[in-house]
Amino acid sequence: QVQLVESGGGLVQPGGSLRLSCAASGTIISIRDMGWYRQAPGKQRELVAFSTRGGSTNYADSVKGRFTISRDNAKNTVYLQMNSLKPDDTAVYYCNLVGYGRGYWGQGTQVTVSS
Repeated sequence: QVQLVESGGGLVQPGGSLRLSCAASGTIISIRDMGWYRQAPGKQRELVAFSTRGGSTNYADSVKGRFTISRDNAKNTVYLQMNSLKPDDTAVYYCNLVGYGRGYWGQGTQVTVSS
């Protein structure tokens, strides 16, 4: 059974940084495509960053140059380093894994950017 557990969210001032973690169990992330999504109140869930098992990454235009997705295969964990945070980055952030013909989601972690 695939499970994803996010952590690292919190309250941060504009311009600050946070690193989100997504620990996976029930599968090996090195053979999976994985991504980070976010959902702000009243808005649809949107892709933030994506990492393929082949090593490619892509980012939403709104976070390019500020966010970085990375993996630690030894820890079976994916990270999202978020720098230069803006109030518009406030959302619940979700980890996603593609495998066994479907997508899996974590429970989400709240990120609030406010002074």
